[in-house]
Amino acid sequence: MNGSALRNLALALVTGGIIVSDQITKLYIMQTMRLHESIPIIPNLFSLTYIRNPGAAFGLLAGSSNAFRMVFFGLTSMLALGLLGTILFRMSERDWMGRLSVAGILGGAVGNLIDRLRYGEVIDFLDVYVDSYHWPAFNVADSAITVGVLFLILHFATEKKEQPPAMSENLSV
Repeated sequence: MNGSALRNLALALVTGGIIVSDQITKLYIMQTMRLHESIPIIPNLFSLTYIRNPGAAFGLLAGSSNAFRMVFFGLTSMLALGLLGTILFRMSERDWMGRLSVAGILGGAVGNLIDRLRYGEVIDFLDVYVDSYHWPAFNVADSAITVGVLFLILHFATEKKEQPPAMSENLSV
Protein backbone atom coordinates (compact mmCIF):
# COMPACT_ATOMS: atom_id res chain seq x y z
CA MET A 1 0.00 0.00 0.00
CA ASN A 2 1.50 3.35 -1.01
CA GLY A 3 1.64 6.43 1.23
CA SER A 4 -1.32 8.13 -0.42
CA ALA A 5 -3.58 5.10 0.01
CA LEU A 6 -2.43 4.73 3.62
CA ARG A 7 -3.26 8.38 4.39
CA ASN A 8 -6.68 8.02 2.77
CA LEU A 9 -7.31 4.87 4.80
CA ALA A 10 -6.36 6.77 7.97
CA LEU A 11 -8.82 9.55 7.09
CA ALA A 12 -11.55 6.99 6.41
CA LEU A 13 -10.81 5.36 9.79
CA VAL A 14 -11.09 8.74 11.55
CA THR A 15 -14.43 9.46 9.86
CA GLY A 16 -15.71 5.94 10.47
CA GLY A 17 -14.46 5.90 14.07
CA ILE A 18 -16.36 9.10 14.83
CA ILE A 19 -19.54 7.74 13.27
CA VAL A 20 -19.30 4.44 15.16
CA SER A 21 -18.42 6.01 18.53
CA ASP A 22 -21.21 8.57 18.09
CA GLN A 23 -23.81 5.93 17.33
CA ILE A 24 -22.64 3.56 20.10
CA THR A 25 -22.75 6.30 22.75
CA LYS A 26 -26.21 7.42 21.64
CA LEU A 27 -27.49 3.84 21.65
CA TYR A 28 -26.07 3.32 25.15
CA ILE A 29 -27.78 6.50 26.42
CA MET A 30 -31.12 5.51 24.84
CA GLN A 31 -30.94 2.01 26.35
CA THR A 32 -29.80 2.98 29.85
CA MET A 33 -31.52 6.31 30.54
CA ARG A 34 -35.06 7.68 30.44
CA LEU A 35 -35.74 10.71 28.26
CA HIS A 36 -34.82 13.89 30.22
CA GLU A 37 -33.04 11.88 32.92
CA SER A 38 -29.87 13.54 34.15
CA ILE A 39 -26.92 11.90 35.91
CA PRO A 40 -24.47 14.38 37.49
CA ILE A 41 -20.84 13.51 36.75
CA ILE A 42 -19.19 16.68 38.09
CA PRO A 43 -21.66 18.59 40.29
CA ASN A 44 -22.58 22.06 38.99
CA LEU A 45 -20.49 21.50 35.84
CA PHE A 46 -21.23 18.34 33.83
CA SER A 47 -24.00 15.75 33.59
CA LEU A 48 -25.19 13.07 31.23
CA THR A 49 -28.68 14.25 30.27
CA TYR A 50 -30.70 12.36 27.67
CA ILE A 51 -32.58 14.72 25.37
CA ARG A 52 -33.78 14.68 21.79
CA ASN A 53 -33.22 17.75 19.65
CA PRO A 54 -35.64 18.05 16.72
CA GLY A 55 -34.01 21.33 15.62
CA ALA A 56 -30.61 22.40 14.41
CA ALA A 57 -27.73 23.60 16.58
CA PHE A 58 -28.98 25.23 19.79
CA GLY A 59 -32.53 24.00 19.04
CA LEU A 60 -33.05 26.28 16.01
CA LEU A 61 -36.16 25.31 14.00
CA ALA A 62 -37.29 22.94 16.78
CA GLY A 63 -40.79 24.43 16.62
CA SER A 64 -41.15 23.85 12.86
CA SER A 65 -43.29 21.05 11.46
CA ASN A 66 -41.77 17.57 11.11
CA ALA A 67 -42.22 17.66 7.33
CA PHE A 68 -40.42 20.99 6.99
CA ARG A 69 -37.55 19.87 9.24
CA MET A 70 -37.10 16.60 7.35
CA VAL A 71 -36.94 18.35 3.96
CA PHE A 72 -34.78 21.21 5.27
CA PHE A 73 -32.31 19.01 7.13
CA GLY A 74 -32.27 16.41 4.36
CA LEU A 75 -31.35 19.00 1.73
CA THR A 76 -28.86 20.91 3.89
CA SER A 77 -27.22 17.65 5.02
CA MET A 78 -26.77 16.45 1.44
CA LEU A 79 -25.35 19.84 0.42
CA ALA A 80 -23.00 19.88 3.44
CA LEU A 81 -21.81 16.32 2.80
CA GLY A 82 -21.22 17.11 -0.87
CA LEU A 83 -19.31 20.27 0.04
CA LEU A 84 -17.20 18.48 2.66
CA GLY A 85 -16.41 15.66 0.23
CA THR A 86 -15.41 18.18 -2.44
CA ILE A 87 -13.20 20.10 -0.01
CA LEU A 88 -11.58 16.89 1.21
CA PHE A 89 -10.73 15.61 -2.26
CA ARG A 90 -9.56 19.00 -3.54
CA MET A 91 -7.15 19.53 -0.65
CA SER A 92 -3.54 18.72 -1.28
CA GLU A 93 -2.57 15.27 -0.07
CA ARG A 94 0.25 16.96 1.83
CA ASP A 95 -2.30 19.05 3.79
CA TRP A 96 -2.65 16.45 6.52
CA MET A 97 -4.07 18.79 9.21
CA GLY A 98 -6.66 20.25 6.85
CA ARG A 99 -7.76 16.84 5.59
CA LEU A 100 -7.89 15.41 9.12
CA SER A 101 -10.06 18.34 10.25
CA VAL A 102 -12.48 17.85 7.35
CA ALA A 103 -12.61 14.09 8.02
CA GLY A 104 -13.66 14.86 11.62
CA ILE A 105 -16.35 17.30 10.48
CA LEU A 106 -17.57 14.74 7.94
CA GLY A 107 -17.80 11.99 10.58
CA GLY A 108 -19.81 14.26 12.87
CA ALA A 109 -22.14 15.36 10.09
CA VAL A 110 -22.85 11.76 9.11
CA GLY A 111 -23.41 10.77 12.76
CA ASN A 112 -26.10 13.41 13.22
CA LEU A 113 -27.61 12.70 9.79
CA ILE A 114 -28.08 9.04 10.81
CA ASP A 115 -30.09 10.24 13.84
CA ARG A 116 -32.26 12.49 11.71
CA LEU A 117 -32.98 9.67 9.27
CA ARG A 118 -33.66 7.08 12.01
CA TYR A 119 -35.48 9.18 14.62
CA GLY A 120 -36.34 12.50 12.98
CA GLU A 121 -34.22 14.24 15.63
CA VAL A 122 -30.71 14.16 17.11
CA ILE A 123 -29.87 12.39 20.38
CA ASP A 124 -27.91 14.67 22.73
CA PHE A 125 -26.57 13.79 26.16
CA LEU A 126 -23.48 15.83 27.10
CA ASP A 127 -24.67 18.62 29.38
CA VAL A 128 -22.16 21.30 30.44
CA TYR A 129 -23.33 23.98 32.84
CA VAL A 130 -22.42 26.26 35.72
CA ASP A 131 -25.15 26.20 38.35
CA SER A 132 -28.33 26.94 36.36
CA TYR A 133 -26.58 28.30 33.21
CA HIS A 134 -26.54 25.46 30.65
CA TRP A 135 -24.72 25.23 27.35
CA PRO A 136 -27.02 23.43 24.89
CA ALA A 137 -26.62 19.66 25.24
CA PHE A 138 -24.50 17.98 22.56
CA ASN A 139 -23.05 14.60 21.53
CA VAL A 140 -19.92 12.97 20.09
CA ALA A 141 -20.82 14.06 16.53
CA ASP A 142 -21.28 17.68 17.61
CA SER A 143 -17.93 17.52 19.41
CA ALA A 144 -16.18 16.18 16.30
CA ILE A 145 -17.72 18.92 14.16
CA THR A 146 -16.70 21.64 16.63
CA VAL A 147 -13.14 20.38 17.07
CA GLY A 148 -12.79 19.85 13.31
CA VAL A 149 -13.97 23.38 12.52
CA LEU A 150 -11.71 24.92 15.19
CA PHE A 151 -8.67 23.02 13.92
CA LEU A 152 -9.52 23.94 10.31
CA ILE A 153 -9.78 27.63 11.20
CA LEU A 154 -6.52 27.46 13.16
CA HIS A 155 -4.87 25.57 10.31
CA PHE A 156 -5.95 28.07 7.65
CA ALA A 157 -5.01 31.01 9.88
CA THR A 158 -1.47 29.70 10.41
CA GLU A 159 -0.87 28.10 7.01
CA LYS A 160 2.16 29.42 5.18
CA LYS A 161 1.31 30.30 1.60
CA GLU A 162 3.90 30.32 -1.14
CA GLN A 163 4.50 33.93 -2.10
CA PRO A 164 4.43 34.77 -5.81
CA PRO A 165 7.70 36.17 -7.11
CA ALA A 166 8.01 39.94 -6.79
CA MET A 167 7.26 41.98 -9.90
CA SER A 168 10.83 43.24 -10.16
CA GLU A 169 12.12 39.64 -10.33
CA ASN A 170 10.00 39.01 -13.44
CA LEU A 171 11.22 42.04 -15.34
CA SER A 172 14.37 41.73 -17.41
CA VAL A 173 16.52 44.76 -18.12
